[in-house]
Amino acid sequence: MTTIGFETHDHHACVSQTMAKAESRCADQDLRLTPVRRRVLELLLAEHRALGAYDILGHLSAEGLGTQPPVAYRALDFLVKAGFAHRIEALNAYIACAHLGHDHAPAFLICRSCHSVAESDTALSKGRLGDAARAAGFQIEHTVVEAQGLCPACQPQDAA
Repeated sequence: MTTIGFETHDHHACVSQTMAKAESRCADQDLRLTPVRRRVLELLLAEHRALGAYDILGHLSAEGLGTQPPVAYRALDFLVKAGFAHRIEALNAYIACAHLGHDHAPAFLICRSCHSVAESDTALSKGRLGDAARAAGFQIEHTVVEAQGLCPACQPQDAA
């Protein structure tokens, strides 16, 4: 898998393909992608940056889909549990899963300037953390890897 988030790509295709995968997974696993859950996923897919629950609630409220915080939090909880979204701990916000349908251990590259987020797969079995866990006889069940820095668009350009 590749890092997804900072490069230029066909964003419309990205959104439509991910929505199709989510709908297919819901049908296969008998999950309900309600109108609010669908809209929250669409909002998260709209841009490659994390959104807070209250940002999402603002959109839902403006569209007549709910005005109370539990509406947003329930939808986000469903999306995270279903593997359609991730919680970005450092920002207390959420982002759509860029590798939907793949079993992966995501790592997030967070721009401290524009708050865009790229998702990459860490492949724990091949990295130093996996090596350390094996040496200690530890079985990793869950990781949260978040790196903060500057995305390509926010880095100072070298004066030529």
